[in-house]
Amino acid sequence: MTNRMRSVMLPLAALLSLAAVGGAEAPLPDTGTFSILGYDPATGEVGAAVQSRVFSVGNGVLWADADVGVAATQAIVDVGYGPKALALLRKGMKPEAIVQQILKEDPDPLPDNWSKQGRQFAVMNLKGEYAAYTGPKATEWAGHQSGKFATAQGNTLAGPDVVKNMIAKFESTEGHLSQRLVAALEGGQAAGGDKRGQQSAALVIVKKNCGVWLHNDTVLRLQVDDNPEPIAELKRIVTKWNERRPRAVTPECK
Repeated sequence: MTNRMRSVMLPLAALLSLAAVGGAEAPLPDTGTFSILGYDPATGEVGAAVQSRVFSVGNGVLWADADVGVAATQAIVDVGYGPKALALLRKGMKPEAIVQQILKEDPDPLPDNWSKQGRQFAVMNLKGEYAAYTGPKATEWAGHQSGKFATAQGNTLAGPDVVKNMIAKFESTEGHLSQRLVAALEGGQAAGGDKRGQQSAALVIVKKNCGVWLHNDTVLRLQVDDNPEPIAELKRIVTKWNERRPRAVTPECK
């Protein structure tokens, strides 16, 4: 379908760009982003990755809690959607119901220049069940694509092939969840990505007690905050991590 530890917080202070002076066309708002939420049934790990032409995009889009799941909030973003989604997952709500409730309860405090009709977000639980939403006022092109155990969403994109290619790459790539998430970002970029270009990327993967050391839910958390090729840099680090992947001390962790 196209069109749209305790908590690991990866918040973004998103502001509208100022209109250009002298009658020139106003620049696009700082909302262009593409992200993916993914689940690996073989390991039970759940994670997310994101890329954007904004500085330090991971600091507002990605949210994860190893007890319940992951979420991404972007476009005309209300960062509060992230912790709200995790809180509702803790109550046992299904992702689709969570999306509906959060939207319903959004008071839309800035309807003229930061409308709730432009929100985009996605939620996934620990079973790999998910739901996504893209508001009708999200900056074009905006939408989302469903896959098996993955949902890709983006706005200010080159077109729908961005999210389609993300799912295709996630599903066709072998290896650890981190490698599959990065491959999805590469696929999105190959299809045109954020039409303004690249700047930052981030990734987070969680599983209860399965991070390195004791009582650590973070399997992997990375941010590339300012780089002309952030996906390539993220891939370099993920490759190095997988070459000598640290073992969790918890015996049941794979």
